[in-house]
Parts: sequence; structure tokens; C-alpha cells
Amino acid sequence: MVIRKHAHARAGLVGNPSDGYFGKTISFVIRNFGAEVVLYETPELRIEPNDRDHSVFTDINHLAKDVRQFGYYGGIRLLKATVKRFADYCAKEGIPLHGRNFTLRYESNVPPQVGMAGSSAIICACLRALMEFYNVDVPLHIQPNLVLSVENDELGIPAGLQDRVIQVYEGVVFMDFNRGLMEERGYGNYEIIDPSLLPPLYVAYTRQLSEGTEVFHNDIRSRWNRGEREIVSAMYHWAGLAERVKEMLLSGRGRDIGPLLNENFDLRRRLYKISKGNTDMVDAARSVGASAKFTGSGGAIVGTYEDEAMYKKLEAAFSELGVAVIQPQILRA
Repeated sequence: MVIRKHAHARAGLVGNPSDGYFGKTISFVIRNFGAEVVLYETPELRIEPNDRDHSVFTDINHLAKDVRQFGYYGGIRLLKATVKRFADYCAKEGIPLHGRNFTLRYESNVPPQVGMAGSSAIICACLRALMEFYNVDVPLHIQPNLVLSVENDELGIPAGLQDRVIQVYEGVVFMDFNRGLMEERGYGNYEIIDPSLLPPLYVAYTRQLSEGTEVFHNDIRSRWNRGEREIVSAMYHWAGLAERVKEMLLSGRGRDIGPLLNENFDLRRRLYKISKGNTDMVDAARSVGASAKFTGSGGAIVGTYEDEAMYKKLEAAFSELGVAVIQPQILRA
């Protein structure tokens, strides 16, 4: 028996980064990119390395380039931590596991270090494979928390629930991480939105390397923890933008959401230290009339455009920056 499970990249449409601060967001899955985890029964438990886990290099420049692209850790730690966390969950819930062993391997074509949730895609796909192998049904609303715990608790990677919710639920989801709900039951309200209500969207990402989320969120988190009025107010504002975009989508006004996406980024630009490469992407998109904001923590942007003529202008503007652009596939082909 060979089990193959997938999870896809994602884009935060609006509201981020408030998801990690009891806010609200809308996110959608990007089927153009994803991770695949393959699991099959073997005599011993084995996790096979991917290319990004290798330790042999052609020369010193090859090593330096590899570290800049993938960091000091590949995907093996993600798989090991997921298996461990899954075992902990089953033990806590009193779920017996059979004694058969397996081999895990993974592949991913999610662009690294550009805020499209490549790491959590690997974890999510691994969790799905483990659930099938052991015939364990983890409730849908619990799965994002389990994926998040792999990163937060096992690996010490700061992250919020947004990525994990959309990668578990897929499609387009409005998420409300209300503090009362989160503290009472540990998860928010997740509302599925019909993807056909979305206006034409693009996603663009740099082919250069971006600063990782672990660095990007550090200062804001500490300021939030200190209760700084400016940061607390910003989180409420981002959450409000997500609520307004949801209302516009549901009322058939999806083509009017562009200014709110711009507002989402403009507030972020005032509060965060954002590199010139990232602001250049946003400015290039806006120069042809499209809206633009980060999909996540930097390195990729999402926005609306009017028609194919404007999309062609986006392609031209981004090509001058060495930036790739796609029309995201949200639904299954």
C-alpha cells in the first residue's frame, strides 16, 4: 500500500498578520504549488531525505546558496516532528495505534522563503498520510491546531493558524480567531466562501531570497505583548478589513475589494521594516492599476486586476524585477 497525500501553498488575501493576534483573515489555497508526502509500509520506520536535506556540495558557493535558499534545516525535521506530535495526540486521546512501520518521503515545489506556507504544507500532507495509515480520524477543526503545534511547540517556529486552516479546509476561508473562542476551545470560526465570488486575482513572488517569517514577526510580537496601542489598534484594523471584504464578496461586490487590499499593505508598511525588494513588487503592481499586498510575511504579493490586458501589464512590470506572476488555481482541476 502506497499512500500519497498533498497540501498546497496559500495566500492571505486580507487581514493578515492579525491571525496570530486574535484577528480575522481571508485566505485561499494555491494549487499551482504544493507538497506531496508518500508513505508506504516497511519493516522499520524510515524518513528519507529530499534534495534540500543533503549535506554534500560541489563547492563553498553551492553550500552558501543552498543555505540562503533552504536555511540550515530541510524537511526531515518537519516530518519527524509531525510523526512525534501525531503520536502524542493519539496517546492523549486514547487512540491505539497498530505496530506496523513505514517509510516517509516528501517533495515540494512551493517557492521557499516567500510567505506561501511551504513548511506547513509538508506538515499537513504528512498528517494526512499518517491519518490514513493508522486509520485515525482527527476532527477537521482540530487538524490546523495539530499542524501548528508541530511548528510552535516541537520546533519553536512562531506562526499563526491562518496557513494551517486554509491548507486543511482548502478553497477560500474566512477565519475569525476571536480571543474568547480561542481561549475557550482553542480554535476559531471558519466560514467557507464560494471561490466564484472572488475577482480576478494574481500572485507574484520574487525569485530572489526573502527574510523568513521567524525574523519578520519578532518585533511586532514583542510590541503586542507589551500592549503598545499602535500595534493593538493595527490588529483590530486588519481584522476589520477582513470582515469588510467578506461582506463585499458575499454581496457580489468582489471587484471592489482592491482598495481594501491596498489599505492592508499600507498599514503594514507603516509598522514594519520592509525591504526595498518587497516594496518594489507592490509599487510595480500598483503602477499598472492593480492592487497589491503581502500573501504572508514577504517575498510574495497578491492582488486584484481588471482584465487580461492589465494582467499582461503586470507580467511586463514584474519581468523587469525578476519576479514571477501566476493566476492562482483555487479549485481542483
